[in-house]
Amino acid sequence: MKVIIVTGLSGAGKTQAIDCLEDMGYYCIDNMPPALIKSFIDLSAEGKGIDKAAFVIDVRGGRLFDDLKESLDELSKEEIDYKILYLEAADKTLLRRYNETRRVHPLSEGGSVELGLKKEREMLSELRKHADFIVDTSNMKSAQLWEEIKNLLTSDENQKTFLINIRSFGYKRGTPMSANLVFDVRFIPNPYYVKSLRPLTGNNAKVSKYVLKQQIAQDFLEKAVDMIDMLIPFYMKEGKYSLSIAIGCTGGQHRSVAIANELNKRLQAMGKRTTLEHREL
Repeated sequence: MKVIIVTGLSGAGKTQAIDCLEDMGYYCIDNMPPALIKSFIDLSAEGKGIDKAAFVIDVRGGRLFDDLKESLDELSKEEIDYKILYLEAADKTLLRRYNETRRVHPLSEGGSVELGLKKEREMLSELRKHADFIVDTSNMKSAQLWEEIKNLLTSDENQKTFLINIRSFGYKRGTPMSANLVFDVRFIPNPYYVKSLRPLTGNNAKVSKYVLKQQIAQDFLEKAVDMIDMLIPFYMKEGKYSLSIAIGCTGGQHRSVAIANELNKRLQAMGKRTTLEHREL
C-alpha cells in the first residue's frame, strides 16, 4: 500500500491537500490517531480494495500525536512505503488566514494565535526534519497547491518536480517574509528617471529593453541562473521541493519586474518549473 502522511502547520493548507489526494484516488482520513495507522493498513490488506491511503496527522490530536514517532518506526520495520508531506507558511500569512476565517488555533491560549503558532513550530520541528516533501504555501492559491502535490507524488524525476517561485517587489513596501533568496537589483540604472518610461512597468517591452540592455543586468542574470541551478540539489537534499526567490527594486514597478520576467524565461528554457508574481502590480 502507498501511504502519505500529511502534516504541518495549522492553516498551511492541509484541508486542500487532503481534497487533492482524495481526487487522486487516495482513501483519506483527517485527524488520524497515529497508533491506528498500522491497524488500518492491516485491515486494508484484507481485500478491501484500498491500495493508496493518506492520513492528516497534526497537533489537534493532543497527546495522541505523541504516538506518531513510534507508529512511523513500526511502518519502517514492516517496510511499508510511506511519505511525509509537510505544509508550512510564513507567520504573517497564517495570521492573515486565521483572521479571515476567525478560527481558533488548536494550541492558542487566551485566543493568542501567535503563541499557538510558536508552540506548534516547536512541536513539529523534529517531524519536519524527516519530511520527504516540504511545501511553503505562503504564496500559493489552492489550484497551485493541488498542482504542486500532484507533481510531487506522480513524478519520479525529482529535479523536474522542483518548483521555483519568483516574485518581484518594491522595497518601499517591505521584503517578502517567505523568500528563501532575495536579490536587490537597485544597482541597475533606473527607468523611472527616463520620462517616457516612468508611467510604464517592467512588463512593457520598452522598459524591459532598457533594463536588459545594461551589461550589469546581463551579468547578474547569468550568475543568478547558475547559482540557482547549483543550489537546487542541495535544497532537495534538505527535503525542500520548492524555492522562493524575491527580486526587489525601489518601487517594484520597473527593474524588479523586468528582471523577474527574464529570470523566469531563462529558467523555463532550462526545463525548470516556475511561478511568477509581481507583488506591486
